[in-house]
Amino acid sequence: MGHLRDLTIGFARTGLTGYGGGPSTIPLIEYEAVKRYRWMTEDEFGDTLALANTLPGPIATKMAAYIGYKVKGSVGATVAILAHILPSIIGMLGLLGVLYTYKDSPFVKGMVLGVAPIIALMLAEMCYKFFIKGNKGLGLNINVVLSIVSLIVLAFLNIHPGIVIAVFLLAAFLIATFKQKSHAVSPAESVKQRRESV
Repeated sequence: MGHLRDLTIGFARTGLTGYGGGPSTIPLIEYEAVKRYRWMTEDEFGDTLALANTLPGPIATKMAAYIGYKVKGSVGATVAILAHILPSIIGMLGLLGVLYTYKDSPFVKGMVLGVAPIIALMLAEMCYKFFIKGNKGLGLNINVVLSIVSLIVLAFLNIHPGIVIAVFLLAAFLIATFKQKSHAVSPAESVKQRRESV
């Protein structure tokens, strides 16, 4: 029951404080899953996020489902999803009338504008972490080139991010497979190397 309680509290927090949609919620989910409850490592979170981006549907809900399933199976996935979406649904129903009544209020407009820089900063921090992780796996030069190519493809060619991620995943798989085969040593070569070392 402890894990289910933690999933409920953790994802209720992300649902309540995740202002601005799925992408702005990802740093909050990362904090709960990696730093607070240690359900996964930063590397595991990054890999999960990359795979989740290739699938259809809201990214935050997919992350909740995966992390919940990892922690406590199907029950955990259900609890995590409900804990994440119910606060938003209840909040939207409760505040809808208020927001429509005061939508032109300077206070409400100022509140919305005040939150925007915080979300931008959270997303920038997450991008920086992914860039550093890419440097470890790919090296600085390849990482910079792929980042620039991604920016051009997403911003100027207007290609769906899921397609870009799927292409990069496939390319990474092929490169890793090629490297593994090129570094593999045949049994005869292995025996030869052992004799030479003796």
